[in-house]
Amino acid sequence: MSSKLGAGRGNREAMGGSGTGRPLARWILAGMAPGMALGLGLGPGPIAAQPLPATGAGDVRRLERRWNELDRQIRALDELLPAEAAPLPAAGPDRAPLPEALLGPAEASAVPGPPQDSVPLPPLALPEAGDLRPGQLQALSLEQSLAIGFANSPGLQARRDAVAVALAELQSQMGTYWPRISAYAAGGTDQASTSFFSPTGTGTLFAPSNPFFIPPGGRGSLNTNANGVSGGLELRYELLDFARTPKARAALARLRGSRLDYADALRRLQLSLSESYYQLQRADQLVRIREAVVRNDLLILQDSLDLKQAGLVPRLDVLRRQAIEADGQEQLIAALAERAVARRRLAALLNLPPQLTPTASDPIRLQPRWPLDLEASLLASFRDNPELEALLATREALLRQKDAVAAELLPKLSLFASAGAGATNANNWNVRIADGGCCGTTVATSLNTYGTDWSVGLAVSWLLFDAGTTRGQARALERRGAAVAQQYAAQRNDIRLRIEQAFLGHEASLARLVAARRGVTASLEAFRDARLRYQAGLSSELDLSNTQERLIASLVQRLEATVNVNVTYAQLLRELLPMPTDPEATVPARLQWSP
Repeated sequence: MSSKLGAGRGNREAMGGSGTGRPLARWILAGMAPGMALGLGLGPGPIAAQPLPATGAGDVRRLERRWNELDRQIRALDELLPAEAAPLPAAGPDRAPLPEALLGPAEASAVPGPPQDSVPLPPLALPEAGDLRPGQLQALSLEQSLAIGFANSPGLQARRDAVAVALAELQSQMGTYWPRISAYAAGGTDQASTSFFSPTGTGTLFAPSNPFFIPPGGRGSLNTNANGVSGGLELRYELLDFARTPKARAALARLRGSRLDYADALRRLQLSLSESYYQLQRADQLVRIREAVVRNDLLILQDSLDLKQAGLVPRLDVLRRQAIEADGQEQLIAALAERAVARRRLAALLNLPPQLTPTASDPIRLQPRWPLDLEASLLASFRDNPELEALLATREALLRQKDAVAAELLPKLSLFASAGAGATNANNWNVRIADGGCCGTTVATSLNTYGTDWSVGLAVSWLLFDAGTTRGQARALERRGAAVAQQYAAQRNDIRLRIEQAFLGHEASLARLVAARRGVTASLEAFRDARLRYQAGLSSELDLSNTQERLIASLVQRLEATVNVNVTYAQLLRELLPMPTDPEATVPARLQWSP
């Protein structure tokens, strides 16, 4: 920092010598009252209520030293800023080019109407490098944006899938009212080797000449291969199940809640798309305002240069106009960046292909006054509100699920029946005898058996003890239902607050728009007069600058009021616009609501 301060001092001395600061300070002090000069010092000054003492030579030198120190610090801070690529011109209307990334595709290249290919990327796909470059500019109206958003929104598609899931769960529960019939079949093969030995003889009841006589110590062995197959049908039917009906009613409530969530998601998406579209219109209009301001600044700057060359205005007017033109260019760059972000925000909501960039084709049209008063709007918002109805459906599903869990403690009566048939084939081979063994029974080389069976009966089951597990689950579901009831109350209050904010904001924006229009008319006339007076040398540049700033502020205020009228109208639509609960139904892109 010391080197920076030294460099600042060297520049100051090169410009006017070591005493450059003294004439400046004396010139400033010459136009001040003695007490005012002390009041500008960095040290403590006299109390305002007391008479100010006369300024002496020591006070002037002390103030000069402080002023010179402040000057050195400002120069040192200025040297810390990064150097520019090229020095700015001392005079003239030249300006640096705008960033190409903010300009994007030219407005004239925008393709009107809905895109030919608006199919988004697959849900699990990522865009490639070539898809992320600035591509085609697609001009869309608000209705077209709503239609594309309703068709492509990933969040809305997730709601449709949730409705399909709830419908499948209901169908599953309704199937429990019907008997379950299943078929079974089994088949297999096995092989065994058998050896037998009779130490005392098993045929002593028979005479030795009898074929079933086995002498003591008789031995024998054989191999057996058996193949078997069986099959049949089984039927089971729950004659008495107290948990079946509560489960079906809980599934029905979840389906109704999913459909209501889908309708509420349509309302939220309508609001998000409308707000994004209106903000894009605002950004486009703001860019036009800033471009007009910059063009006007360049013209006034040229006028200031011409008047300075004629000796009619001081150099201060030219420098001030250069600063104003630079500030206007900075505001234009900020507006371009805001427009680029607004376009990408709308593209994300529409889920467009990555090579498409949307732009607003509709001019800014003012929505009409809201047709209802505040009380009627509140009553209409509470009636058939899908956001509130979905909470009621969730609470009902939890209570029905609690009943189903509690019914697990009750007995169940089931009917079962089955019928089937089976067949086996046994082959014996390699039969050997020793020591007089064999044959206490006939050994068949091949044996086939067939058979059928059936059964029918009733089964009763009753859970007698589970250590309070089932009752604990039922109490938990009951408390969750109570929590949803409190959530319903909180959501009801939020809806009222949103309606009141949107309604009051809508009324205020309409009133602001009337005042802003008057302000624009008066500011425009004042700016025209101020510029003519400045060109004629009858007015100062400061008056022209103040009038120009007032005109720009009036234009922006009128734009903000117009956009706020439309945004608040869309916010009211979010709470009252009827939407279908069936995902297969067509979603109307309605922009106005009538009772």
